[in-house]
Amino acid sequence: MPLLSITHSGHATTITLDRPDSMNALGIDGDGAEFEAACHAVNADPNVRCVILTGAGRAFSAGGDVKAMKERTGNFGGAPIDVANGYRTNIHRILRSLYALQVPVIAAVNGPAIGLGCDLACLADIRIASDRAKFGVTFLKLGIIPGDGGAWILPRIIGEARAAELLYTGDVIDAATAEKWGLVSRVVPADNLMHDAAAMAGKIAAMPPHALRQTKNLLRQGRSMSYDSALELAANTQALMHHTRDHVEGIDALLEKRPAIFTGE
Repeated sequence: MPLLSITHSGHATTITLDRPDSMNALGIDGDGAEFEAACHAVNADPNVRCVILTGAGRAFSAGGDVKAMKERTGNFGGAPIDVANGYRTNIHRILRSLYALQVPVIAAVNGPAIGLGCDLACLADIRIASDRAKFGVTFLKLGIIPGDGGAWILPRIIGEARAAELLYTGDVIDAATAEKWGLVSRVVPADNLMHDAAAMAGKIAAMPPHALRQTKNLLRQGRSMSYDSALELAANTQALMHHTRDHVEGIDALLEKRPAIFTGE
């Protein structure tokens, strides 16, 4: 069963988790390869400047396929080494592919984002939540650990104490709490979610594409390098940006008091 539905509008691509009947459950064999192919296509397409990630139906994603866990099938079947390989070669491919996207990603969280679904949303650069959204990392309630990188990414967003609270209790928080804790940038009425996400994507996509991708790279690299190393990377990257036509266009537009039109040159 295919996982994704992909649409394009201008310089923005919308990737929709499209299994509404199962609340967009993840981890079926082939999901990793499908997600990897979609993300590779985005990275290879200079026309794409922003991605919106959302879910079909009433959920963003309820996470891993609990029925498959119960039946010990697919990624959750076989000996421990088989389960570990299922995570590495399928589930983790979804996460690694999303994390490796070179363009900004907006998660438009339309409903519950639970377990792996929450981890997936957390890998986006920006999260906008519907007032119907809920967030939880409920792995311990199933007798398992956060096996999808959530223990790494969640503290970087909301701090270690609050991440620990969510992970240790398995509590599910509503959209208002998620906004208060900094898990999402804003909460909007459900009917406005995709409109607002598209408006933000349009604003981002209006930026110079090379500088946009490099800015995301600086943010990502900055998580694991020293300040001196970050400055050196910034200097070398900035030197290249100064020699683009988009830089000239940005200056001209500012001086001429008009909107800039960036072409990626």
